[in-house]
Amino acid sequence: MVAGHRAWDPPDLIPNSEVKPCSVSGASVVFGHVKPGKLAIIYSTNQLISFFLKILLRNTQNLLPTMLPLRCVIIMIPQIAGLLSGGDNVLSWVFQFGYIIVFVVFMFYSQRIQMMVMIRDVETHLRRLKLMKDQGRKLALDTIKEVGKPEGDPSNRVDQFLEYIAITPQSMDPAGIVWKLEHILDVRDSRFKDEVKLMAPAADETQLNNLENTLEAAMALHMIYKVIRHFYLLGKKTMSLYVIMQIQMVLPLIMQQADAYKQALGAFAVGQPIGDGAGPLVAAKLMKGYTTREVARDVVVATVPIEGRTAYVLKAKGPGGNVGKPGEGISQIIKEQKGKIATVIMIDAALKLEGEKPGEIAEGVGAAIGGPGVEQFKIEEAIQEKKIPLNAIIVKQDLGDAVSPMRKEIFDAADPVIERIKRLILERTKEGDNIIIAGIGNTIGIGQ
Repeated sequence: MVAGHRAWDPPDLIPNSEVKPCSVSGASVVFGHVKPGKLAIIYSTNQLISFFLKILLRNTQNLLPTMLPLRCVIIMIPQIAGLLSGGDNVLSWVFQFGYIIVFVVFMFYSQRIQMMVMIRDVETHLRRLKLMKDQGRKLALDTIKEVGKPEGDPSNRVDQFLEYIAITPQSMDPAGIVWKLEHILDVRDSRFKDEVKLMAPAADETQLNNLENTLEAAMALHMIYKVIRHFYLLGKKTMSLYVIMQIQMVLPLIMQQADAYKQALGAFAVGQPIGDGAGPLVAAKLMKGYTTREVARDVVVATVPIEGRTAYVLKAKGPGGNVGKPGEGISQIIKEQKGKIATVIMIDAALKLEGEKPGEIAEGVGAAIGGPGVEQFKIEEAIQEKKIPLNAIIVKQDLGDAVSPMRKEIFDAADPVIERIKRLILERTKEGDNIIIAGIGNTIGIGQ
């Protein structure tokens, strides 16, 4: 009795053997009765793990995206641990111990593991590049044997050709460097043609030009493979994450370029027009039926009346794979006409941006010509001296379109380009004027 009231006797506790325990947050609870020993162990372990996880996640949130897989593992494992760590089973302890081991391994070796993943990715692309390189060499060799009818095995000469290099002139003193570069390029071109003649003595001029283009495409694949292999072996040798990371990041663009050269091999081997021939195709349509003459090395010109004007239409000499020297051709015509040229219109292929359609046409001003810049320099020098307006029309395409067999969209763009040329002539010149129309690009498969 307490102050006149009967004290309540506490109820008898239910034995643990008569009830089923349940797991709540990693602790075994029996109707409010907790096994304090196990709860203290698991709770302190989870606290320790959560503490280290917060530190690790905070330190990795600003790292490169390559750490994303590690962050995902760190975030997901505690959730799984919460599901498996309950009860008195041995699995919960095994999982906790295994998680701690994985946590420590990733904390100290995550960068090395990620680097191994990158190396495997580069290895995969490197094997593909080697296959492309070998296929390019084989195609070039088979074409030489079929077309050139060599007396012996040209394999050694082809291998030597694939290793040729051209050393650019010294630019420390830039005065006159354009003419030095032109000389080096002329020597290179002559050397290539001589080598192809020795490898394929039975080939004619058109076939020799096509074979030279085929070998140059094979050479490009060979060089791409060697450069990627160099950085792969260098990164593997030094175990430098940044060397491997850089090569892996640019590999998609490099593989796109390699695929383009692979497609070019087939077109060059059979003499099929390629996307870069959009300019020569327009010029060929304009000069069809008119007499042509060679105005510069590997460049032909025809005099064509257009809209009451006299147009000097020029292109590289076809149908062999050739780009010629259009800069010399334009300069020569300007000299022949004593500078009396109302305008120069250049048509060339140009790389499109992603999202643009192949075959789209754009107009502008300037010398629409690629390459090392020698021909562009000559054109700009010639028109600047006489103050001649220079107009450009480009046909958009990507790198794969430029060196692979010509797509229908690019072929169909030729007639709209001609219409734009006529509109430019009517708007920018007057009757009786002299104009120059230059179709720039590789004229393989496109005659005069």
